[in-house]
Amino acid sequence: MPNRNYKSELVGVFGYPVAENPTVVMMEAAFSHLGLNWRYLTIEVRPEDLADAVRGLKAFNMRGINLTIPHKIEVMRYLDEIAEDARLIGAVNTVINREGCLRGENTDGKGFIQSLKEKAGEIIPGADVLILGAGGAARAIAVELALAGAAQIGVANRGRDRGETLVRLLNERTQCQARYIPWDTALRVPEATQILVNATSIGLFPAVKESPHMDYDSIQKGLIVCDVIPNPPDTEFLKRAAQRGAMTINGLGMLVNQGVIGFRFWTGIDAPREIMIRALSREFTA
Repeated sequence: MPNRNYKSELVGVFGYPVAENPTVVMMEAAFSHLGLNWRYLTIEVRPEDLADAVRGLKAFNMRGINLTIPHKIEVMRYLDEIAEDARLIGAVNTVINREGCLRGENTDGKGFIQSLKEKAGEIIPGADVLILGAGGAARAIAVELALAGAAQIGVANRGRDRGETLVRLLNERTQCQARYIPWDTALRVPEATQILVNATSIGLFPAVKESPHMDYDSIQKGLIVCDVIPNPPDTEFLKRAAQRGAMTINGLGMLVNQGVIGFRFWTGIDAPREIMIRALSREFTA
């Protein structure tokens, strides 16, 4: 009788809420295409249960986990190692379990940068950028943009403390010039801005009719406008920006690119990127 292995290797995502997260679609498609007996689990974890969830990850001998809202910063307390760039960012979105040693990485910013380059070319060096939000995704994107050569980064956030903390990080640890922009009223996009990024969760399913509180008339034709939200890809924010003549980039490219990096971390195998893109495309065009 041939040797049989009925044990699946487990990875997944912790988040709250998380039901709208489509990562499972591309990951399962990749595993199937390569004939890997791996499963990607979408797991709802309340903030107060994160420590128990990380202990469960170890107990189940899961090979790793992604982190989404609101766990990317808090999870760092429970890890054994943190990659230097993730420590600089101050957030982790991917954990790798190596025989009980949990290492944190951040692939969000790298996935975003790759997506931006694919759609807009070498626009980043010397660019003036406005980022909406100062949470885990915003921190990753801001740091990676700064390291890639962005000259000016404005951080607009309703919470002054978190926004100013990110600005200090950028000014002290990178070569870019960063500034905090209060966001108490409808936000105007400064005329010099070349790249606008929504790194908040505003517009995420099921709140698909919501969009950041902005003066959309201040969006100029030719501005590059990005959204990190993958579900729905065509957010209200991007629709309104496109109506003003902006070039828009949705969150699917960032999602795929960061997933490709995470796939390699977990499996040691190059991900079938085109398979992952097609799987997500079918999901949102069905």
